[in-house]
Amino acid sequence: MRNTMYLVSLCFLLLLNFSACKNKAKQKENVLALEASLKKENSVKPNKEPNPEFKKYWYVGNAEITSYQLTQARYGELREGNAVLVYVTEPFLADKQVKADKPNKNNISVLKLNSTKNYLTGIYPYSIMNSSFYPVHDNSHALKISFSAQEWCGHVYGQINNKEDFEVMSHSYFESDADQSFKLQKTVLENEIWNKIRVNPANLPIGNLKIIPSIEYTTLSHKKLKAYKAITSIEKKGSIYYYSISYPELERDLTIQFSAKFPYIIEGWVETFNSGSGANKKKLISTAKKIKTIKTDYWNKHDNAHLHLRDSLKL
Repeated sequence: MRNTMYLVSLCFLLLLNFSACKNKAKQKENVLALEASLKKENSVKPNKEPNPEFKKYWYVGNAEITSYQLTQARYGELREGNAVLVYVTEPFLADKQVKADKPNKNNISVLKLNSTKNYLTGIYPYSIMNSSFYPVHDNSHALKISFSAQEWCGHVYGQINNKEDFEVMSHSYFESDADQSFKLQKTVLENEIWNKIRVNPANLPIGNLKIIPSIEYTTLSHKKLKAYKAITSIEKKGSIYYYSISYPELERDLTIQFSAKFPYIIEGWVETFNSGSGANKKKLISTAKKIKTIKTDYWNKHDNAHLHLRDSLKL
C-alpha cells in the first residue's frame, strides 16, 4: 500500500513538472512568435535609417498628441484626471544634453516624449511631467530623462543624463530627499520603454533583468532610484500588444497597451502599486484609457483661436 501511494505521488509530481515545462515552452514559443511578427513589421533597424513609412509619419513637421482618461492612485485613494502623451522627433546634442537650435553634424535624431498627468488630491492639484529623449536609431539608452511634479506643498525635479554612466540629480522640498547628485550603472530605463515601443517594439527587453523604474514612481513613493530586479513579458490580444513589467521587491506592476500595427500608438496603461501610508496604505490600480489622437504642430497653435483643439482632445 505504501509503495502504491509513493508511486501515485511520484506520478503526480512528474505530471506537474511536465505541465510546468510545457507551459514554459509554450510561453517561450509565444514570445518568439510575437518577436518575429514585430521584427517583420518594425520601422527601424538598430544603427540604420528609418524606413519610408517611419519618415512619412514622424518627419513631416507635426507632433502626435494623445489624450487619456486617467485614474491615478495617490495617498491611498483613486483620483480622476487626464493624461497626455506628446511624441515628436527633433535634433538633440548629446554633449550639451539639449535640443539643437540649428543643423549640426553632431546632432542626433531623437523621438521625444513629453507625458503629463493632471489630477486633484482634495483641495489641491497635482501637475506631473516626464520627458524622455530616445535615439531613433535604437542603438543606445535614452540620452536624457527628466521629471517634475508641482503641487501646493512645493515642487520636485529630477534628471538622468546619459554620459559615461547615468548621472542623476534631483531636488526636493522634503528633508529626507533634499538635493542629490549621484551616478548609476547603465541598464534599461523604464522611461525609455515608452519611446522604444514607438521606435522599435521588436527590440523591447523580455525576460528577467534589471530596470531603473520611472523617476515619477520612485520620487512620489519615496523609493531609492536604482536598478531593481524585474520580470518583463509581452503578449498579443486581438489588435493590441500588452507589454508588462513586474518589480517583485517594489510590489509594483506596469502594463503598457499599444496597437499591433505601425505607428504603435499607446492605447492605455495599467499600474498596480501600494499607495498611501500607515493604516491608509493599500494596493490600488491606476489606469489610463485613450480618448483621442491628433497630429499637429502644436508649437504654432498658441493663439486663443486655437483653444478649440483642446475640445477635440476632450481636455
